[in-house]
Amino acid sequence: MKIKVVDTYDEISDEAAELVLAQLREKPDCVLGLTAGSSPMGLYERLQAAYQEGRADFSRVRIFTLSEYIGLDEQDEQSFAYYTRKNFCDGLNLSEQNIRMPNGMADDIALECARYGEAIAAAGGIDLMILGIGPNAHIGFNEPGSCFVPETHVVELSNATRAANARFFDVPDDVPHWAVSMGMRDIMFAQKILLLASGPGKTEALKMAVAGDITPKAPASLLQLHRGAIVIADQAAASRLPGYDGCPS
Repeated sequence: MKIKVVDTYDEISDEAAELVLAQLREKPDCVLGLTAGSSPMGLYERLQAAYQEGRADFSRVRIFTLSEYIGLDEQDEQSFAYYTRKNFCDGLNLSEQNIRMPNGMADDIALECARYGEAIAAAGGIDLMILGIGPNAHIGFNEPGSCFVPETHVVELSNATRAANARFFDVPDDVPHWAVSMGMRDIMFAQKILLLASGPGKTEALKMAVAGDITPKAPASLLQLHRGAIVIADQAAASRLPGYDGCPS
């Protein structure tokens, strides 16, 4: 695991965008795994700008999103499908057939999970996985628990995760209790992983992920075993990492 500490969130976004653009140059038909939330917003804005400026072509890129709330359709502004289209897809020349997202409104959620996992495998797996990290060290919606769940699965969201995501809802109680999440196997099988962490609210989670025991009680800690994992964090998020001296790396 490589760790890059920078001064600001904007620098996180700049560094991350360069890595994604390098991946596109290396493999124009690459498969990207995408997270939602506030962490990747700056990155997605920079990728859209790169396309608009003629510095990137996404026509052959394939994407898989990490998760979706159960019970929200893709037109719901709080769904991750809506987020991804608004903040990523709509500003790029992606082919519709190359956009894959779990369906939180599927009649048979278990079957939807199986189909989603099969689709990832059929695409050859993820080339570059983009992750944020929750305050309880979850990635995707892989919540702390007694074991790592390998496949795409249904998750009951923890109170901590629901509280952290309540800021995106007009009414905090409207945050769904259940979600579909890509499992740890598909995340760990990605060729490269990019984890973004910003702000003091991610300090303890990042410490658990980078320097704590590898345990399903901190799902992000499994990334310590990935040879292609890169962490980009600002000083606030990195302040409790062992050996960190307060200077950007």
